[in-house]
Amino acid sequence: MAREGTKIAMLTCYDASFAVLAERAGVDILLIGDSLGMVIQGHTSTLPVTLEESLYHTRCVARMSTHALIITDLPLGTYQQSPQQAYASSVAALQAGAHMVKLEGGTWLAPTISFLVERSIPVCGHIGLTPQSVNAFGGYRVQGKTDDAAQKLIEDAKRLNGAGASLIVVECVPRALGAELSRTSAVPIIGIGAGPECPGQVLVIYTTKPARFVRNFMPGSDGIEAAIAKYVTAVRDGSFPGPEHCF
Repeated sequence: MAREGTKIAMLTCYDASFAVLAERAGVDILLIGDSLGMVIQGHTSTLPVTLEESLYHTRCVARMSTHALIITDLPLGTYQQSPQQAYASSVAALQAGAHMVKLEGGTWLAPTISFLVERSIPVCGHIGLTPQSVNAFGGYRVQGKTDDAAQKLIEDAKRLNGAGASLIVVECVPRALGAELSRTSAVPIIGIGAGPECPGQVLVIYTTKPARFVRNFMPGSDGIEAAIAKYVTAVRDGSFPGPEHCF
């Protein structure tokens, strides 16, 4: 899709019913995000989510999904210790029904990604605002705002490309940086608060505390499936994200 210039629509999904609705609405990628800790479990961050909880929701989605690419987040503490730990967690995710795993981190994570890819585990990277690092960041803040910080993210993306990542999520960065990362990456950049130039977009499917980069597609829709279809259409035609959703 990226090679053909077709925008990729990705959405978080945590259960069988929403998997059916999302696929019928045209969503290309279903992400079992550790955001479930906030929107389902009521935590203030993703940090408490366990691997077994992610696997449970992966199994729920996979049972009813028929054609979307399924990506599962590896929670905090399930891959950072060693490539071997990451491999064991990834195998569990694939056995639960995922087609790919997502890991948060930049250059330091490249050896782990290489280790996984060499062992036939497809990987989606995640750079920029990585929610598992919220305490190190001091909150949920835009990343890459200075020249040095932007250059570091560009280097991170290059390293993840070289390590064999199939996709890279870029979260909460200035629009110009999102465009530069999309231009220079050999694999599709999936943006969330990273501007409309990204080859794909992802949002958390529902939240009670929408961020600036979120648009509510429910108004004017006659149901959830119609709202998701509006999101897919807006991603495809480039009308989402708009200037008001960018940094």
